[in-house]
Amino acid sequence: MSKQKLELTWIGKDIRPKLEPRILLEDPSKSYHAKHRVSENDIFDNRLIFGDNLLALKALEAEFTGKVKCVFIDPPYNTGSAFTHYDDGVEHSIWLSLMRDRLEIIYRLLSDDGSLWITIDDNEAHYLKVLCDEIFGRTNFVASVIWRSTDNSNNDAKQFSIDHNYVIVYSKNPEWITNKLNSDAKRGHFKNPDNDPRGPWFDGNPLNSPKPRPNLTFDLIAPNGNVIKPPKNGWRWSRETINEKMKTGEIRFNENFTNIRRRTYLGDMKGLPPSTLWAELEETGHNRQAKYELKNLFPDREVTELFGTPKPEKLIQRILEIATTNDDLILDSFAGSGTTGAVAHKMGLRWIMVELGEHCYTDIIPRLQKVVDGEDQGGISQIVGWEGGGGFRYYRLAPSLLLQDAYGQWVINKDYNAEMLAAAICKLEGFSYAPSADHYWQHGFSTENDFIYVTTQSLTAEQLQALSDEVGQLRTLLVCCAAFRGDASRFTNLTVKKIPKMVLQKCEWGHDDYSLNVENLPQAPKPVSTVAQTGLFSDDDANNNSGDIA
Repeated sequence: MSKQKLELTWIGKDIRPKLEPRILLEDPSKSYHAKHRVSENDIFDNRLIFGDNLLALKALEAEFTGKVKCVFIDPPYNTGSAFTHYDDGVEHSIWLSLMRDRLEIIYRLLSDDGSLWITIDDNEAHYLKVLCDEIFGRTNFVASVIWRSTDNSNNDAKQFSIDHNYVIVYSKNPEWITNKLNSDAKRGHFKNPDNDPRGPWFDGNPLNSPKPRPNLTFDLIAPNGNVIKPPKNGWRWSRETINEKMKTGEIRFNENFTNIRRRTYLGDMKGLPPSTLWAELEETGHNRQAKYELKNLFPDREVTELFGTPKPEKLIQRILEIATTNDDLILDSFAGSGTTGAVAHKMGLRWIMVELGEHCYTDIIPRLQKVVDGEDQGGISQIVGWEGGGGFRYYRLAPSLLLQDAYGQWVINKDYNAEMLAAAICKLEGFSYAPSADHYWQHGFSTENDFIYVTTQSLTAEQLQALSDEVGQLRTLLVCCAAFRGDASRFTNLTVKKIPKMVLQKCEWGHDDYSLNVENLPQAPKPVSTVAQTGLFSDDDANNNSGDIA
């Protein structure tokens, strides 16, 4: 189904960053795993990524496009605290641009049966809704949930006490269906005032027949003699079935004997559709409870030292109950204090989180270690019977592949070794990085017969001939090198390109921070000379070639 095209305009909307698809580098010293398996369902390949979340989303795109079942994000609410030097109009526009860039990648990462959940308040909720309409399509808007986020009203408020936040929900597909909530969930409309032995119930009209059924069109006679006419299509059940249900009390006459009522029992429900009003504090928690959860995890730290705006574990649990099943992949690119990963881990779901702030080390990693070790018995641990297990891998974004040297030439970052360079070029050129143990020239592939070779060497005509012979005529090879000699076009199975000239125009280089902060906004792109600024390293050898295929 095509997306309806809506347009929300703001200052700077047409300015888009050309993101560098960075590689991710694992740091085993910060990764953490349980010492032994607790159950057969333990998951060890969860990912915690340190770095700018927009660059991290771009880094995930090649591997995870179409694979994420649920994205939960709790972005900055744009209340003005991060934009002290700018007026509201500029602040609002910047926020929309930076959210737009992230949401577009999130849309691509979601699976066809995936959904996006965003917590937000009134500052930007309604603009965010229209922005999401533009990206996801208005038909994919699911709901705007009202979540009671505080357990006490603000008595000092001059106008209204703001006691709620929103959870805006979008799906990748308009046919997306929510999971039903467990039938034992507390719901206000299920009561048992008369101690019915079948348990809590609610009163409703009996269901009509879905299509006209003449044999179900009959009158009912009430005890006072009233004649009750059938609905348009007839009753749902036969006269015998209705009489039987009346004997059990499931169907009754109303007090005035003008109609019949049917009891729906909670115990008979396979589940309940989620409501858009989450006002029961015991079910979805509140902000102060989230603070208590962190304080219980880190009793030696002052509350002011903890992450400022955590979300309660019960809130995330409710979202994941509605949106996921076992083994689904969850993404949170604004990890904050790590609640999403902690809850997903306890629920047996796979997760990826991204965080740039120092609290990645002070809050998230220690928290997840306690979860893995089974030491975190707060939050939802008792509800799900959490005993520990599994683990996570810690990654950081690689630095920018290209930097400018003292002469203004773009050169390969010296922090890149041969393996990192090959992985980065594979990602930039759309290849899967998979070095072969049998062929030195196979660093990655795009199809089963199309490969890539990355080297910082200057290749001779003889070396290109040897490569062509080994590749053979049934395979093709993209050769990325510092320079080459001879006429490479004569090798029909080779495509030869120079590094870094081949990637100069693909993205903006050396930009490490796209966070929601005015100081980190990208500059307007400058034209790059592909003649005078294409060095590999800062020495002159890289420019020594007689062939030039860009």
